[in-house]
Amino acid sequence: MPKIYLFLCFLWLPLAFDRSEANEKVGVYELKKGDFSAKLTNYGATVLSVILPDKNGKLDDIVLGFESLNEYTNDSVYFGAIVGRVANRIGGAQFELNGVQYKLVANDGNNTLHGGLKGFSDVVWTVKSHKEDSHITFTYDSLDGEQGFPGDLSVSVTYMIIDTNKLAIRMEAKAHNKATPVNLAHHTYWNLRGQNSGDILSHTIQLFGSKVTPVNDQLIPTGEIVPVKGTPYDFLEPQEIGSKINGLPDGYDINYVLDPSSPNHLSKAAVLHDSVSGRKLELWTNKPGLQFYTTNMLDNVQGKGGFVYRKHAAVCLETQGFPDAVNHPNFPSQIVKPGEAYLHVMLYRFTAA
Repeated sequence: MPKIYLFLCFLWLPLAFDRSEANEKVGVYELKKGDFSAKLTNYGATVLSVILPDKNGKLDDIVLGFESLNEYTNDSVYFGAIVGRVANRIGGAQFELNGVQYKLVANDGNNTLHGGLKGFSDVVWTVKSHKEDSHITFTYDSLDGEQGFPGDLSVSVTYMIIDTNKLAIRMEAKAHNKATPVNLAHHTYWNLRGQNSGDILSHTIQLFGSKVTPVNDQLIPTGEIVPVKGTPYDFLEPQEIGSKINGLPDGYDINYVLDPSSPNHLSKAAVLHDSVSGRKLELWTNKPGLQFYTTNMLDNVQGKGGFVYRKHAAVCLETQGFPDAVNHPNFPSQIVKPGEAYLHVMLYRFTAA
């Protein structure tokens, strides 16, 4: 995907800090090309639906979500949202940076998850630009001290439809006056057979990561990086998600260390396939990690059309920096210094055959 990668990397937007747009109204916006469409909201810069045909031309919505927009304001599962300032977990809800100890808002036991009690998934973003057959750009200005994080930070997320079957997400951030950790992630729940079709255990997945970062009983990384070969985490070759899941206490919820690609190219992260619908999702990214999550904590959540989502109703494929990197010097740094730019690119390609 070299040409698309270069396009995504050089489409820079100016990120000036401005809190005057904080009182934005919440709305729903559509991107559409042919039979491929997505609906989004500026609440949490959230994907509400992705609709595309199966191998027989039947249209289905393949992402989990709620029936009404209002339900997203009480969402505890992060359906379709952009999460940050730092996605995933920070152990002990604290870290040290440049000799200063920062205490964050804990919202997952004693730890911080997806930015705290009111992370980027729970704020109203500004719609900067929207063209239905092309893109939508959301922006948000995060204040120094928000959820305990240091420094003012300007954030921009652009969703783009490329051709008729590709969806790109471009997440940018710029620190203004203090160094700060930044790790944005996209938290859509995928079920390629349709959001109301049951579990994803018969979906086939291939993950292009030969190592993982093991976690403790609170899902905080130990700091180790270990090979997946010969373990239930080995999806280097395509296999059904349910084929080894019984070897784990609840299911998959772990960060894969993606195998690097050639320079100036996105790394292939995952291929997800459903044999019944024929739909296939391929994912590329410029980030070093991928959180593979089989929605182990979904517990009878009522979703679109009244359908009740249960455990393993979907899969999340969250490209990211490594979890708790601020407390593990051996993990790739997520620190963005004043004036520096952060960039996270995701590219999905959908097919059906």
